Amino acid sequence: MSNSTILVTGGAGYIGSHVVKQLLNQGRKVVVLDDLSTGFRQSVLGAELIVGSTGDAALVNNALTKHEIGSVMHFAAHTIVPESVSNPLKYYKNNTCSSRTLLNCCADHGIEHFIFSSTAAVYGMPSGGLAREDSPLNPINPYGTSKLMTEWMLRDLSAATSLRHVVLRYFNVAGCDTDGLIGQSTRHATLLTKVACEAAVGKREKVLIFGTDYDTHDGTGVRDYIHVEDLADAHLKALTYLENGGDSSTFNCGYGHGYSVREVLKMVEKVNGAPLNIEEMPRRAGDPPQLIADASRIRATLGWTPVHDNLETIVTTALNWEKRLLTDDFRDPITTGGHS
Repeated sequence: MSNSTILVTGGAGYIGSHVVKQLLNQGRKVVVLDDLSTGFRQSVLGAELIVGSTGDAALVNNALTKHEIGSVMHFAAHTIVPESVSNPLKYYKNNTCSSRTLLNCCADHGIEHFIFSSTAAVYGMPSGGLAREDSPLNPINPYGTSKLMTEWMLRDLSAATSLRHVVLRYFNVAGCDTDGLIGQSTRHATLLTKVACEAAVGKREKVLIFGTDYDTHDGTGVRDYIHVEDLADAHLKALTYLENGGDSSTFNCGYGHGYSVREVLKMVEKVNGAPLNIEEMPRRAGDPPQLIADASRIRATLGWTPVHDNLETIVTTALNWEKRLLTDDFRDPITTGGHS
């Protein structure tokens, strides 16, 4: 295991903070770079926090030099699909242009290990609802396109320099830290598990189901939900893989099976012990009936073995976090109103 410091961009956000926690538990040296526009200072448990943007070349260069960074994990991004459709240039600026700035700095400093937080949105609507890493790449929104463009930059930079990278394509990330120390604190959330748990604790009046006539076992969309702690573990294994000389690679991060919208909502009702107020709506344009990961490559190559592949575990940790948020206003004292 390398003794060099790891720079984690977006490390105060939902997924990044869980990765930072696991890195610190391994005894790794970590520095977080986050502008706190969508992250929380309180989520950075024990790492140094630099407040700023990955698009600030001077700040990034200084951080790489001062902290003798050897590896970079890049999470910083906007992630709301509908917003990317209504404001695409915001996503290309932050997700693509800022990533280009970060990669330029990494190249100038000879960074050799880079792990990128990508998304299943790069696949668009794969045939049959099952995505392999070699499935056609056809994003249907600017969010997915902005991420794919960074994948391409990484591919080309790795071909031209000594940098080696791992791209991790996330499917539906859900759940929270099983220790209850950090969680998904997103305000105005759009992810189903978070929304349903907010409704369960009274933060929302109802939960909407978009589409009940899909060709699935219960008519609602089916997605591959992965617990955030298993996803974080995939990042640590990806870093070890690169440190041990692994070649640049791309891996899907999912369990290889899915749950329907109705199944998720029923589990929230079961764990909470009370019914949800559910309203059925028409389908949303662009929503595939099913989206499941073929995750055989990450298991075989990285030896990744998830330990939280259980819908009840996912929902229980998410609901416990929502209950904590009822009494703990998770708001940064400087940048109020942000969300992770």
